[in-house]
Amino acid sequence: MLDKEGRAVPDAVVVLYPASPGAPPVASKVTIGQQRMRFLPPVTVVAPGSTLHFTNLDRWDHHIRGTTAALGFADPRAGADFELRLAGAEAGASGGEAEVTVDKPGPILLGCHLHSSMRGHVFVSDSAWTVKTDDDGIARFGAVPEGAVQLRVWHPEQLVELPRRNLQVGAAPVLDSVQLSVVPRRKRS
Repeated sequence: MLDKEGRAVPDAVVVLYPASPGAPPVASKVTIGQQRMRFLPPVTVVAPGSTLHFTNLDRWDHHIRGTTAALGFADPRAGADFELRLAGAEAGASGGEAEVTVDKPGPILLGCHLHSSMRGHVFVSDSAWTVKTDDDGIARFGAVPEGAVQLRVWHPEQLVELPRRNLQVGAAPVLDSVQLSVVPRRKRS
């Protein structure tokens, strides 16, 4: 995955849709923290039916909102919207915690009503072959069924949906490169 300047893009979501999809992805429970006024991890990938466990590690309150971020992946009326208020952490303990279950495929934008600079994303995928790119912009898949596959890419900064790409998976590794039309924000350290 490359940005428009040819640099590697981490945290892009890559989804494969094989002609014979096999078993659906398995729901899970994942933790998303708020620390130093950031969502950690900044992009989380889950299956429908998964539970998002939010925990506030900052000393101040956060008011989390989750809104559907459609771009063709989800029905914007799908009801993925939620709001949670989490109390700040106290000495030696984490702050407020809350859970939400997500059922509809597609991206969800996370924000904080109290701190407008906070932004994160959850990508709910109905394909068992969904991964985020690593720091080198690479998505690695194992055990993809041979045959025709559609590849779809999503990134929070990509405002125009990229068309699906058709690939043919065989016994040899398949290498493909996708270039976004944006330069993603660099992560704060």
